[in-house]
Amino acid sequence: MEKKYIAYFSILLVGLLFIIRLFYIQVLDSKYKGSPLNNSAVTPKYDYPERGFIYDRNGVLIVANQPSYDVMIVPRDVKPLDTLEFCKLLKIDKEDFVGKYKKAKKHSPRLPSVFVAQLSKGDYAYLQEKMYKYKGFYIQKRSLRQYPIQSAANVLGYISEVTTADLNNKNYQQGELIGKNGVEKEYEEALRGVKGVKFIQKDRFNKVIGPYKGGEYDTLAIVGKDVNITIDIKLQKYAEDLMANKRGGIVAIEPSTGEILALVSAPTYDPNLLVGRERSKNYNKLDSDSHEKPMFDRALLAEYPPGSPFKILTALIGLQEEVITPESRVTCYHGYRYGRRGFMKCHCSSGTVNDLNSGIHQSCNAYFASTYKKIIEKYPTSSEGMKRWSEHVKSFGLGDFLHNDLFTGRRGVVPDEKLYDKYYPTFNWGASTTISNAIGQGEILTTPIQLANMTAAVANRGYYFTPHIIKKIDNKPIQIDKFINPKKTTIDPKYFIPVVEGMYDVVEKGTARYSKVDGIEICGKTGTAENPHGQDHSIFIAFAPKDNPKIAIAVFVENGYWGSRWAGPMASLMIEKYLKGEVSLKAYEKKMFEGSLREEYDKQLLTEQLEKEIKEKLKKELEEKAE
Repeated sequence: MEKKYIAYFSILLVGLLFIIRLFYIQVLDSKYKGSPLNNSAVTPKYDYPERGFIYDRNGVLIVANQPSYDVMIVPRDVKPLDTLEFCKLLKIDKEDFVGKYKKAKKHSPRLPSVFVAQLSKGDYAYLQEKMYKYKGFYIQKRSLRQYPIQSAANVLGYISEVTTADLNNKNYQQGELIGKNGVEKEYEEALRGVKGVKFIQKDRFNKVIGPYKGGEYDTLAIVGKDVNITIDIKLQKYAEDLMANKRGGIVAIEPSTGEILALVSAPTYDPNLLVGRERSKNYNKLDSDSHEKPMFDRALLAEYPPGSPFKILTALIGLQEEVITPESRVTCYHGYRYGRRGFMKCHCSSGTVNDLNSGIHQSCNAYFASTYKKIIEKYPTSSEGMKRWSEHVKSFGLGDFLHNDLFTGRRGVVPDEKLYDKYYPTFNWGASTTISNAIGQGEILTTPIQLANMTAAVANRGYYFTPHIIKKIDNKPIQIDKFINPKKTTIDPKYFIPVVEGMYDVVEKGTARYSKVDGIEICGKTGTAENPHGQDHSIFIAFAPKDNPKIAIAVFVENGYWGSRWAGPMASLMIEKYLKGEVSLKAYEKKMFEGSLREEYDKQLLTEQLEKEIKEKLKKELEEKAE
């Protein structure tokens, strides 16, 4: 009996609480009383501000605005109309009309929604004269992006209509535009500005009688803030031209600040394609291109084996762990023999004796495999050695997000003892098992921006600044702690001296000697990353000048054979272009501009298609047998 009374009392109590709350909201609380949106006779009309301009580091305008016009709808105000005529004017069909009307009505019968977005000037001029015939519809002016320089699409991003998820943010209404990807997304809050609003009051016959309460609740639009990014747009455009008909990524960084000078993903696209009424069609076409993948930012997302540039870290860790000195010598017998049957090939002649300097500038696999083995075996167990090695590598920003202000990224992979314990749960793995790590193969994966950041850390002799893209907002320099405070590596600065000398000799007399530039001391390292899906990747890292460096760069060219064939020349050209404003290696420049690797990519595509056909055929045969 008591339980029954408790249940009755609980129901009455909950009901009473609801009644009290409703009474408070509707009668006592004035929070919502004054809002014009609570008045069904009031219609808001928004005034959209111009989005902030985007400039490069030198003040060059790279993103501007152009006028655009949206056809708006207030569903409850719509009167019978000649649908076919209206559709013809809007260049849509009747099915589209019905779908757009239902969507707007579902959003709100009395609030305005975008019915057709982004009319051109010509369409607007023609339509404006006829809008009086279509009650419940009106034209609203706003601005769209314009790209005077057709470059840096992956950096800048684009703007498009808000999604359902975006509408959870009270700053946006259905049909409005928001930054998607790139700088547009990352700095949306600064760029978008604040929209203004005018509340229009109507009488019971739905005729406008003037501003609601004399405009007491109206607000003015506030223009978006201009933004300066760290990119040098001339260098960016030059790099994109060098990468024409090739795939890969290029990242250039100013070592003394971490500011990104160029962030190139190839192939790229004209950012103007994602503007206007053709935006959706063009986006779908770009996004569905599974062969070229122009929307995939290879500079930030593509994970490649770093190849021979990783030997720089092997050398530094070997010096720090005191298992080698600059004078340590290793004899190369055209490769390095390890374990019972393992053999790592090398292009050095059999019997070549290398010290640290020649090991670097001749890129001797045997020298760095030997060094890696000494690092791992310095400790009582392979697990301890691998843990220490991994900690050193990660201190250069590899194997993790760089925690920058960029819009996307990947961690890459730096193996540790846990990974190998998982791989080999019943096997006593050791240095020989993981020897490929010594030369940047094995399980190591890096993104171009990570490798560029590693190069900047070497250029600075042991520290780096988090790479970032923002320079100024509203003409005020941005000072963010994580960008201005250096991150130190685990390597003592004194050990960088012989390694930097080795990198200098790579360009002076080593594997990249043909990429030497008169008057500039370039320190670099070539690389060829093995690729099981086709021709090897061409890689090059470099910084210049040797002392007080102004630029650090990493170049990845997919299926580009070896480092000095494509990546090396591109890096040298970009360095000279940035430091001198012009290039002297005209023959190399012409070769890079005109050179193409499309034949390699077409071969790869053909191979993938054949593999797919074979798999489908085998699957079909198995299914037939099963029947």
